[in-house]
Amino acid sequence: MMGGGGPVLVLKQNTKRESGRKVQLGNVKAAKMISDVIRTCLGPRSMMKMLMDPMGGIVMTNDGNAILREIQVQHPAAKSMIEISRTQDEEVGDGTTSVIILAGEMLSVAEPFLEQQMHPTQIISAYRQALEDSLDVLRDQISVPVDVSNEDEMVKIICSALGTKFIRKWMSLACKMALQSVKTVALDDQGRREIDIKRYAKVEKIPGGAIEDSRVLSGIMINKDVTHPKMRRRIENPRIVLLDCSLEYKKGESQTDIELVSEQDFSRILQLEEEYIQKICEDIIRVKPDIVFTEKGVSDLAQHYLVKNNITAIRRIRKTDNNRIARACGANILNRTDELREEDVGTGAGLFEIKKFGDEYFTFITECKDPKACTILLRGASKDVLNEVERNLQDAMQVARNVMLDPRLVPGGGAAEMALAHILNEKAKSIQGIQQKPYMAVAQALEVVPSTLIQNCGGNTIRTLTQLRAKHATAGNKNWGINGETGNIQDMEELGIWEPYAVKAQVYKTAVETAILLLRIDDIVSGSKKQAGPDPMKPE
Repeated sequence: MMGGGGPVLVLKQNTKRESGRKVQLGNVKAAKMISDVIRTCLGPRSMMKMLMDPMGGIVMTNDGNAILREIQVQHPAAKSMIEISRTQDEEVGDGTTSVIILAGEMLSVAEPFLEQQMHPTQIISAYRQALEDSLDVLRDQISVPVDVSNEDEMVKIICSALGTKFIRKWMSLACKMALQSVKTVALDDQGRREIDIKRYAKVEKIPGGAIEDSRVLSGIMINKDVTHPKMRRRIENPRIVLLDCSLEYKKGESQTDIELVSEQDFSRILQLEEEYIQKICEDIIRVKPDIVFTEKGVSDLAQHYLVKNNITAIRRIRKTDNNRIARACGANILNRTDELREEDVGTGAGLFEIKKFGDEYFTFITECKDPKACTILLRGASKDVLNEVERNLQDAMQVARNVMLDPRLVPGGGAAEMALAHILNEKAKSIQGIQQKPYMAVAQALEVVPSTLIQNCGGNTIRTLTQLRAKHATAGNKNWGINGETGNIQDMEELGIWEPYAVKAQVYKTAVETAILLLRIDDIVSGSKKQAGPDPMKPE
């Protein structure tokens, strides 16, 4: 509605509005509440959460993102907190719990300034300055370079990421599997390194067996069986053809009308169908393949022709599986059979076989010469265990990927946070004016990571944290942090606990940016659904 002096905000009766300090303090409270839910999930002594989804299924995990995905919240600030955990997971794959705890603490330390009527813009400026300084310090003073080609070093890094997870009992197996799969899918293309885990490193979960039976295949596994019982189920050095077209007669898109005039017309139509299928089968047989994979169907007649020529066919495989097989064995995916040439046939696989697990048949294409895609076969007691192992393994692969793309490490166990807090406190002394206090508050907020690690071990928080502060105050102790198993202070270099620089930098960026975003909000207008019945505002 336009008034004389410009637009006017008209709030209807069923619209709720809150503004000013009340909103900012409400946002802080909501963020703290979300971070308190996650707080016990940090570190090797972390607790797990059991969540029920609306369908009645259960999720058991201590992965921050997996927990928050299942939680339903109404408060808009709490929703944005849940969103940052998802962002962290997509961006670097690890640190989802830390980012929530840190963002909650960043807002928590801003609360006293808001109550003292300090303007949010001043707090935000100090936070921005502190973030820039901490990222510079983290890269130049705290992080150390790592040799990616040294396998023992890489395994150590992945082990420290898995030390807080359910899978830590099978640590050495999981670390080797994660590293092997990431190295398999790594692709150097014109000086650019591409590691696409999501698309080319598929995790297949088969309940049964023991976790020790899990392995990384040098090739692909799919949940399919041959289409005809007489087709071969084991072929060594197979020639593989991949198709994206159906080996059936083309049917009309919707309704097709055919007018039959003479009695020969019907048999002619059937003959045309047979001739068409015979032609596409001849196109395939011409390149002498051993196996044909297609994303569409295979008719009975096509199966007959293929069996006669000793060719195995597997139908209706997923597009993603087809892409993986193409990368593993070097075949090209074709949309038309008449375009088939010798160079489109994949010869990179060493063995094709079909095995039975439980009641289901699985196709294995293994012993590939230079696979650029792989399948991780997970075995375990139950579906819930397998789901949690898969989540842990995804984190491990992301950690390996991050280190390969940006080979720098920072000490774990809250050592990096403590070193940063000490340096920021020193820098704060040179800041003039009102922004000094919020700048120091960022340093205070960083200490939440070591203090939470101590809490989760059942240690004495105040005493241990004071000892750690004293250590960092003396030069040359920047690698001292909290041993997550005992709750005592220890040198992280001796303990071998390192984290990728990329994960840490992303945690700080996301946490501080979210705190800034929520501090900027001073108005929440929420519209509710219109009530049925007469409108009291409407004249009769």
